[in-house]
Amino acid sequence: MLVAAGLTKSFLGTTVLQDAGLTLVAGQVHGLVGENGAGKSTLMKLLAGVHQPDAGTIVLDGTDVRFSHPVQAQQAGISTVFQEFNLLPDRTIAENVFLGREPRRRGLVDTARMRRDAQELLEGLGVSHLESGRPVRTLSVAEQQIVEIAKAVSQDARIISMDEPTAALADHEVELLYAIIGRLTARGVAILYVSHRLREIFDLCTTITVLKDGQHVTTRPAAALDESELVRLMVGRSLVTYFPDPLPGTVVGRPRLELEGVGHGDVDDVTLTVHAGEVVGISGLQGSGRTELLEGVFGVRPFSRGTVRLDGREVRLRSPRRAVRAGLALVTEDRKATGLALRQSILDNALSVVRGVVPGRTAEARRAVPGILSSLRVSARALDQEVQFLSGGNQQKVVLARWLATEPKVVLLDEPTRGVDVGAKVAIYDLVRQLAADGFAVLMVSSELPEVIGMSDRIVVLRDGRVAGEVPAGASEEDVLQLATGAASEAVA
Repeated sequence: MLVAAGLTKSFLGTTVLQDAGLTLVAGQVHGLVGENGAGKSTLMKLLAGVHQPDAGTIVLDGTDVRFSHPVQAQQAGISTVFQEFNLLPDRTIAENVFLGREPRRRGLVDTARMRRDAQELLEGLGVSHLESGRPVRTLSVAEQQIVEIAKAVSQDARIISMDEPTAALADHEVELLYAIIGRLTARGVAILYVSHRLREIFDLCTTITVLKDGQHVTTRPAAALDESELVRLMVGRSLVTYFPDPLPGTVVGRPRLELEGVGHGDVDDVTLTVHAGEVVGISGLQGSGRTELLEGVFGVRPFSRGTVRLDGREVRLRSPRRAVRAGLALVTEDRKATGLALRQSILDNALSVVRGVVPGRTAEARRAVPGILSSLRVSARALDQEVQFLSGGNQQKVVLARWLATEPKVVLLDEPTRGVDVGAKVAIYDLVRQLAADGFAVLMVSSELPEVIGMSDRIVVLRDGRVAGEVPAGASEEDVLQLATGAASEAVA
């Protein structure tokens, strides 16, 4: 259906894509993978008409095409669902789907027909619970993504590119996306699928293209690859395992963080202990109270009952400011919304918490920050570079740096590797192991079961805001899921 070859693109004299290409086949899902900065987004934008290539060709149905605007690509049957949605929140689903192409009757917008047609599109995607008259601002992230896909289908798209479509989705929402992709391919639509989640790449894709440093590395059938080989192709080196073992000399010491019967509106009667030198994982289904537990510990949503102890001393953490002063750090799950000031420099971001909470230590922290950033292997031009121009993995490392600058005792990690490439993930895992070796207590939430199992010394599983049980390091995914879903207790009963 589409053959791209020799695509090259430079910005301000820097070549970000060189001699790259791929082939999309009707009814198949083609995976596009690579580390942050590999050129994936640039390649997608060239196909979508957002940018024009400096060299190379795009052949659609045997005809050489060149798009100077995204509308031209859409008219040719190529649509893109970007990570950042293009929806108007105060308009309805139907109005967003047919924006600029509204059906008309006697010169006026035919609202009834527009809603009816939009409803048919949704039901054709297997989504019957959404009403086309609902305002977009009332929709979840997953539902907004469905609207973007419905918009693409309404434009008779024969090729749909999806950029990190599951980055902010819960497990059951991912299953719905899988089903929608299955329906689209059954109609002969070609899907270009970009994701850092390798399991999805192998679940969905027939063929996989690997980019590295803006260049094409290989295109192979998915069946001819496994995860370890794909990782080697992406990062240029062999990784024995994603999840490093505890560092030699790591010692589990005294209790650092103790929760006894704590609770608020979303969690209740939670008791757990995290020792110095220990990584304790928090697992559970979406809505089980994982993030809410960390927010309670950090004073974002203070506990209304129970006891919190730090290094054996009872504390009342009524605000994040008090939590920071007590020696806690919280890396939130959404780095762009709650973790960074994107238009500020790397240095300003790294110093922001110290300046706001313990300003007397700013000079000391300023001297320490370059060493912290170096230890995290942050790749940037200079400390005055704006954070918005860094890759996702480097942005996440800056988030970690701003908290390490506060010299915490307990580090709370909420989805620490969400939206970062495999190379950056390994760097973050190494950091977690180093924190434990240095005597920090680490409490980590992750929705990726292999990650929470591979990185935790113990795993506490939540269900409906309560502790459903605890499993040791090396437990199976089945062990965790049984506790998370209640299957274990049902089996006993």
